[in-house]
Amino acid sequence: MKVLIVDDDVVSRMMLMHMIDSTATGTFDVLEAEDGEEAWARLDGGADPAILFCDLRMPRLSGMELLARVKADERFAGLPFVLVSAAADGATMEQALGLGAAGYIVKPFDGDRVAHHLDRLVHGADESPAATLLRLGIDAARLLLYLGGLQRQLVSAGTELAQLLAASQLDIARAHLKRLGEGCRTLGLHGAAAAFDALSSAPDYARLARELEAAHRAVQRQTDATRQLTM
Repeated sequence: MKVLIVDDDVVSRMMLMHMIDSTATGTFDVLEAEDGEEAWARLDGGADPAILFCDLRMPRLSGMELLARVKADERFAGLPFVLVSAAADGATMEQALGLGAAGYIVKPFDGDRVAHHLDRLVHGADESPAATLLRLGIDAARLLLYLGGLQRQLVSAGTELAQLLAASQLDIARAHLKRLGEGCRTLGLHGAAAAFDALSSAPDYARLARELEAAHRAVQRQTDATRQLTM
């Protein structure tokens, strides 16, 4: 399984490589890029990593700019993209998550946070809320806010997707399903994310209703479990 590390600081790359090599989660083939432009060239050239760890501030193409470019390209939209930065301000974190980042790690690196990202690639099961909080670097109140937003997206998606399928607008429906999958994946709901990914390959109205209902239940379970953390 390939991991792409993007950072203009060689020491940071070496530290992250060591953490990845030391994890008990699995065996990874680590690729490197010195900035966003080199990382984009690797992706465009077929590097095909399973996950990407990227510094926020770099010359030529910043981490945020690379994130936006990756998520706008259907070839890479589903690639888990983790931003890494010495900055821990909430506005930057929220911008990254809004663009589709799978997580945000603050330097100096926390081995547990890195391992959580790699573990979900290998095992694929839904994360516990505690693991999701750790990976995203947010508190329970913020996770509840995001889960509520995803639930509202799921509610509106049923009618919107049904109309798109009825009108045979399959490309738009696929893009919508991929966005739902990415939202589920970001919040640790990997079962629902995998179901939406599969459905985007072959949109079907009957399966759509089932998967939306299953996703609703998954979000509710995660919401209930997250609330338990606040008691």
